Amino acid sequence: MHINSQEFNINELHYTIRSANIEDAQALSDLRLQLDGETENFDREQGEGFIDTTGFEEIIKEDTVSPRNLCLVAVVDNRIVGFSRCEGSPLKRFAHKVEFGVGVLKEFWRYGIGKNLLKASIEWADTNDIKKMALNVVETNDKAILLYKKLGFEVEGVLKNDKLLSDGNYYNTIVMGRIKE
Repeated sequence: MHINSQEFNINELHYTIRSANIEDAQALSDLRLQLDGETENFDREQGEGFIDTTGFEEIIKEDTVSPRNLCLVAVVDNRIVGFSRCEGSPLKRFAHKVEFGVGVLKEFWRYGIGKNLLKASIEWADTNDIKKMALNVVETNDKAILLYKKLGFEVEGVLKNDKLLSDGNYYNTIVMGRIKE
């Protein structure tokens, strides 16, 4: 699906949040690869699970026509610096919910980009009969966990020793959900 573009000016940075389009595929492929190398908050190490331009074109096409999917990008000076995605299921028993994920380049943290991508996704979900948004977050990502709680997500469970990070230690994954009342 699509949303209307939104403009933001935060700490002297102007950015736009809009729905992804086919022309964004190469930039999204590059962005995802860079994000995976900047932080261990994602499930992949850099290069793992690589999605090329063609793969992102397919994702964007699917997300554009599906009433249960949404792919958003954050753009600064014609450069995609962040993205988020809500993915629903075609199965009737899960048609009421979507899985949410987000990523923002490290140099653009602290400008509210992740928060505004999430807020736009929540607004979309609430107006499109999505009853539940779910996400997973590594326990070390305190700022994200606080943001999710602030925006109505609750901890639903903990996957113990779920992720092995570069320090050789295992970390828990926090399962969170937001249910529209």
